[in-house]
Amino acid sequence: MLVLGIETSCDDTGVALYDSREGLLAHRLYSQLVHVEYGGIVPELASRDHIRKLLPLIDTVIKAAEIEPENIDGIAYTAGPGLAGALLVGASLARSLAWAWGIPALGVHHMEGHLLSPMLELDRPEFPFLALLVSGGHTLLADVRRLGEYGILGQSVDDAVGEAFDKTAKLLGLGYPGGPAIAQLAETGVADRFTFPRPMLDRPGLDFSFSGLKTAVATEVAAQADDVQTRADIARAFQEAAVDTLVRKCKRALEQTGHKQLVIAGGVSANQLLRARLADMVGALGARTYFPRQEFCTDNGAMIAYAGTLRMMAGQKDEGTGFAAHPRWSLEALPSVV
Repeated sequence: MLVLGIETSCDDTGVALYDSREGLLAHRLYSQLVHVEYGGIVPELASRDHIRKLLPLIDTVIKAAEIEPENIDGIAYTAGPGLAGALLVGASLARSLAWAWGIPALGVHHMEGHLLSPMLELDRPEFPFLALLVSGGHTLLADVRRLGEYGILGQSVDDAVGEAFDKTAKLLGLGYPGGPAIAQLAETGVADRFTFPRPMLDRPGLDFSFSGLKTAVATEVAAQADDVQTRADIARAFQEAAVDTLVRKCKRALEQTGHKQLVIAGGVSANQLLRARLADMVGALGARTYFPRQEFCTDNGAMIAYAGTLRMMAGQKDEGTGFAAHPRWSLEALPSVV
């Protein structure tokens, strides 16, 4: 089965073609730069950029895969969660193309795409496993029993960890997006000059909180002299606190569930310190870690095409002629695939 995947949940326009027999045939991603000057996502501008870029990207991917539109068996698109306007751009185009080409379409859960993204690699996990999804909009631990059967073990009660990276970067004058900027600046930071809290580690459970960490950084930034070394030291201390919190929560989750596989996905999974610390912790427990390749850590069409392929092969498709976006959509509400 050959599926066209479309991702437009936020500020990345992603398109891919996935074949159930041959694997990923082609993919392209356009990351919007228009938001940099605003220090964060402007929803209306994101929607407009998706409108401009989506059709040309689809055309590019089809040509790169050296196929004809009539060879495509189905279209998978991100139906949520995400920005309502951005989601509607992808949903309306996907349903329109599917109607014109006489093929089925299916709305895919954005976070399901992320947690399945390591399965695009040759070395892939097998069900069941534990998943840590970390991005600008989400921080959660999920018990992944099989495709479509997910139990949320813990999630952020306030800011997502990616959001905390972005806000800390803004406090340090680093601009947007914050994750790569924080990681780069932290490399020149002095260890142990600053120590920030590890939120919610002093209580049982697997929920996260990062708003207090962000506030602690803001307090320190306001109290210190504004020089390059101080900013680097704060960046290092913040990254250490965020990574340490994630690693220790994952360790707790692995011990509670007994899982021997940990999948890490989402934009923050590209952080090299997080990858190294998780690999060390998981290895010490006799378990294994699985990451998507760097280009599939952030939002992308390949993960949507793959997730859509699995569900369409199980007979799932959108019914009727209407379509909808789901800005809020729980993973636990998804139908399982037998």
